[in-house]
Order: sequence, then structure tokens, then C-alpha cells
Amino acid sequence: MRTLFIGDLHLSADRPDITLAFNQFLDTQLDDAEALYILGDLFEVWTGDDIAEPFANELADKLHGISQNLPIYYIHGNRDFLLGRKYAARSGITLLPEIHRLDLYGTATVLLHGDSLCTLDKAYQRFRRCRNNPVVKWIYSRLPKRTRQNIATKIRAKSQASNMNKSDTIMDVEKDAVTQLMNRCGATQMIHGHTHRPDVHHLGKNQAGIENLRIVVGDWYEQGSVLSVSKANLALTSLPFQAQ
Repeated sequence: MRTLFIGDLHLSADRPDITLAFNQFLDTQLDDAEALYILGDLFEVWTGDDIAEPFANELADKLHGISQNLPIYYIHGNRDFLLGRKYAARSGITLLPEIHRLDLYGTATVLLHGDSLCTLDKAYQRFRRCRNNPVVKWIYSRLPKRTRQNIATKIRAKSQASNMNKSDTIMDVEKDAVTQLMNRCGATQMIHGHTHRPDVHHLGKNQAGIENLRIVVGDWYEQGSVLSVSKANLALTSLPFQAQ
């Protein structure tokens, strides 16, 4: 048995190839899995459960069917942080807090999307604090649908323009932030996404002689990225998109 981790699919109506690849993954890669964790940014943008597009509703029905036999867990990303309980219930997924600790086959592991670790990006962290404010969320959720969509479009465009001028270092996780979170959670293993830089980072051994690992799942822009963890091993693999 194994546990699967994915993230940063950024599904949208504009990229049906990614949705097709994800559906193929769900149809063919879950036979020996005992849990599926989605580490945020399943969708390119999410402005509210009441504005879910048709493809997202179809996916919800598919996920709900799968969830009857396989638990699916979800951590919000920076693009779909407004995904709510209504869509989660329709999809049969369990929403987790933004930082989640679990015993993964005997290894203390911390899961998160990863954007909170990019502490060198001061401007984004200020926006993130504002975005996560319950009052801001409450006000936004009560705006007209078209207004919410327009705001999301403007924020997305501003973010893309801003990122073009940021260095790779600023947009990556910060080493001390990683160490502090792992120590706070008593974890020797961290799994996250967000940076779109799939890799297994060996961070050295702790005082008990246990190797600390930071594993980053990749995005699904050009191919799938899946982390498979079992009691015996760990594998970060890519899934080439199949021709339509």
C-alpha cells in the first residue's frame, strides 16, 4: 500500500489537457493507494463554491465516487484558498488545516502548500495575511459573482506581472522557515508544492541521526507530478500527458 501526494494542477477551462491528464491519473493510478493528498492549487482560480465551472462540478462528482473507497485530503493553495465546505462535501474530500502533521509509515511528516515558507517575498506575505483575514473573506464572499471574478482576474494579472521581476531566490522557500516549521512540528519530513520545483532535498541528520527530507511535488503544466510514499520507499515521478 502507498499514499499519494499531488498539487499545483491549476485546472481551468482553458487547459482541458490538464483535466484529461488528471482524470486519467484518477482512473489508472489509485488501485494500490490508501490515501490521496492534494496539496493546494487544484484549480487555477477559485472565486467561490457558487461560481464553480461545469468542468469543476464534473470533477467533483468523479472525486466523490472515488472518495467512497479512498480518502481524499485537501490543503488550500494560494490560488484556490476560497474553496469551501460546500464544494468539499460535493467532492467527498476532507479539508485539512494549512499546516498538517501526520505519522506517515512511522515518519513524522508535515504537509502544507508551501507559500507560507516563501518568507523573503515580503509583498506576497503581506497580501497573504490580508487574504487570510476572516473579515476580508467574509466581505469578499458576499460580493456579487461578477465583482468577485473581476477582482480575482486583476489580482492574478498583478501577481503574474510582479513575479516576472522577482528573483528565483525570493520566490523559493526560505531555509530557516523550513527548519523552524519542521522543529515546531517535531517532523523529520516535509512535503509541499507551490514552487513548481519538484525535488527531494536532503537536509542532513538531526540529533537522533535521522535524515531530514523536504520533498516538493511539481506542477501539472506540461506533465503530471506524483509523490508516492510507502513503508519501503519514496518515489517522485512524472506522468507524461497522453495524446488526446
